[in-house]
Amino acid sequence: MRTALIIELNGQQRTIPELSSPTDLASLIAALKLKSDRIAVEHNGEIVSRATWTQERVANGDRLEIVHFVGGGKA
Repeated sequence: MRTALIIELNGQQRTIPELSSPTDLASLIAALKLKSDRIAVEHNGEIVSRATWTQERVANGDRLEIVHFVGGGKA
């Protein structure tokens, strides 16, 4: 039986029904519909290099912080 992935994302509990535990970080980013070239990810207190997202395993109860890069400023 497949159960949904349940994580803490930016301080809030989130259920990701289309993914099961464990899954890889790249699949989670895709399921969240985030633009991978504009975010940084911390997984259980450790910054995760974009190059390792397909190997990084995310399981139920894990804590993730995802931040978006924002452009702007004076030209």
